This record gives sequence, structure tokens and C-alpha cells, in this order.
Amino acid sequence: MPAKVSKKQRALVIGLIALGVLFTAFFGMRVLHAFKKFDGHRPPPPGRPGKVETDVELIRNWMTVPFIAELYRVPESALFDALKIPPDKENREKSLRNLNREFYPDADGFVLETVKVTVKKLQPPPTPDSAPQTVSPPTAPAP
Repeated sequence: MPAKVSKKQRALVIGLIALGVLFTAFFGMRVLHAFKKFDGHRPPPPGRPGKVETDVELIRNWMTVPFIAELYRVPESALFDALKIPPDKENREKSLRNLNREFYPDADGFVLETVKVTVKKLQPPPTPDSAPQTVSPPTAPAP
């Protein structure tokens, strides 16, 4: 035997369902927006406190200028000067890919290559104890 449901109860149930759908849609859109904002970013390289990176070929499009400046121990302002881009807060948060799209849309990869060249130029020369070890060739025994 189905119980009688009053009009008030039916309206309350429909209202709660509609509220739930709106709640789900609202937070679902927020999650979708957050995922779009990631834009293919990968996690930073494993932490190496104190170690300065020297291989500029490891620089990728997803990196930001401040991240590269910290990783390679070069002045952030020098990188922005080389790119001829103002170092404002908005540009500091953009990846190299996004800076290239915004400031140099016709030159694909220009920002990445400019940053690599600039970092290579600004890095200090290797110190004697970090220079590669050379092994002298073996000498022939005396007859």
C-alpha cells in the first residue's frame, strides 16, 4: 500500500533534488576549471637542495621563469630582460609556453630557446673540483 504523499512533501523532495543538482553542477564546474588551469604541468624535478642544475637541455615549456631562475641560480630579471617581457606578477606565473603564445605567437619555441641560451650564458664556469676528471692513458712498461 503506497502511503499518501502530501503536496508539501513532494515539493520539498523536488526542491532538495534540484538543490543537489545545482550544488553538484557548481562544484563540478569549479573542478573542471581547476583541471584546465594545470595545462600539462608536471611536478618539479626531485628536490636537490643546494645542487645547482647546469644542463640547460632539461628546461621545458611547462616551467616558469622564477622556477628556472631558482633551479639554475641565475637572476630572474636577466631572463625577463633577454625575453623583453615585463617581469610583473602575472608574467612570473605563466609557463614559457604561455609567454611564447602571448608575446611571440609567430615564433614557435622562441621563449624556450632564448631562456636556454641566456641561462647558459649566465652560468658561472665550472669550478676545479666540479670539472670532469680526466684519466691519463697508461704508460708502456720500460724494456
